[in-house]
Amino acid sequence: MERLRARLVAVRYLLATAWPIVLITAIGLVVAYQFVEPEPPRRMTISTGSEAGAYFAYAQRYAPLLAAKGITLGIMTSAGSLENLARLDKDEADIAFVQGGILPPTDDPESSHLRSLGSVSYEPVWVFYRGPRRITRLHQLAGQRIAVGEEGSGIRGLALQLLAANEIPPDSPKLLAMGSLDAAEALQQGRIDAVFIVAAQEAPVVQVLLRSPGLQLLSFSQADAYLRLFPFLSKIVLPRGVVNLVSDVPPRDTVLLATTANVVVRDDLHPALANLVLQAMTEVNGKSGFFQHAGEFPAYKDQSLVLSDDAGRYYKSGPPFLQRYLPFWLAVLVERLFVMALPLVMLSLPLLKFAPALYSWRVRSRIFRCYGDLKFLENDLRNHYQPARHDEYVRRLDGIEDDAYSRNIPLGYTDLLYTLREHINLVRDKLRHLGTTHDKDNHA
Repeated sequence: MERLRARLVAVRYLLATAWPIVLITAIGLVVAYQFVEPEPPRRMTISTGSEAGAYFAYAQRYAPLLAAKGITLGIMTSAGSLENLARLDKDEADIAFVQGGILPPTDDPESSHLRSLGSVSYEPVWVFYRGPRRITRLHQLAGQRIAVGEEGSGIRGLALQLLAANEIPPDSPKLLAMGSLDAAEALQQGRIDAVFIVAAQEAPVVQVLLRSPGLQLLSFSQADAYLRLFPFLSKIVLPRGVVNLVSDVPPRDTVLLATTANVVVRDDLHPALANLVLQAMTEVNGKSGFFQHAGEFPAYKDQSLVLSDDAGRYYKSGPPFLQRYLPFWLAVLVERLFVMALPLVMLSLPLLKFAPALYSWRVRSRIFRCYGDLKFLENDLRNHYQPARHDEYVRRLDGIEDDAYSRNIPLGYTDLLYTLREHINLVRDKLRHLGTTHDKDNHA
């Protein structure tokens, strides 16, 4: 029973010492939790383009890669880049494909709530025209009927910019709002003179027009000048005979301008999801293609939008360390716990180092209180001893001794208690000596 009581005393002192440390640690935990990202949602939505377009095809290839990580990707078709941007603004989509050059330049791109994850492919600007005359400058199309894409489409916005740079006004009645398929048919039938198309080389409409008799493809002789005026553009070359070696189509190397297909997100997209999308982009778009080398995409080519911080880290260092070696959800859990655990460890180490000293101080302070009373009594005996108060001194000393006996302290500190009792006996001997001396003086 006595041993159990001694252990309980030790536990009581331990708890009394630990509660300040527990309180400080709890406060640190609450503060650290404010910096922990919430668990990522399990569903995202991406706004693409028409079902016949490259954007939709890319999204369909992203979906199973994300599904393997436990993320469902909802795919929404749209009329084009402008509608995609509107959906991001209205929070109707988490991710969107946006054609390069769509966004107007701004003095403060950081103020936008949209961020780029990078470009995933080139999008050549094909300008097909009718007639035997060779055309190498857009200005030569002035006054002709030109299909520049449907209202709200990325093709139209880019075509109007290029034509305006060649002094062909955007409000010209000769610039017709037509979709690619309708425009291609109208061009073949002679109802229009030229058409702008922004699409991949393997797009059916491009393949048809490349092989259509009586149609030619404009080669941009001023391509380098366009790159200076429109930094989001690139120069690519369609080699001679690459479409048909026998027919020698095209009959010469053709210089094309190209914009880029960009993946744009809201700035509040969860970092873990942004990294998953970047990994899917690398898997789908990182291979070599007709106009691109292996590993050329994804990349930050169109700088009209600020690059996401997550994308910047990804391009510099690759996927997060934990996601390389752990399943996605386990990696996310470990990352969240690490954010909370690191400050707690940094806070707990000095507290735990201080804990033994605090524990010892709490135990010793119980004994030191008795020493304080004993010291006051000893000073009274030495400097102000009054024989008439001898019995009072004895009662005070007995009270100190009783208090010492009543102190419950851990077994490891009982030496302090025995030392205190020895010191009490020393004072008692001194008190007894003073009383004896006083009695002798009285008899004398």
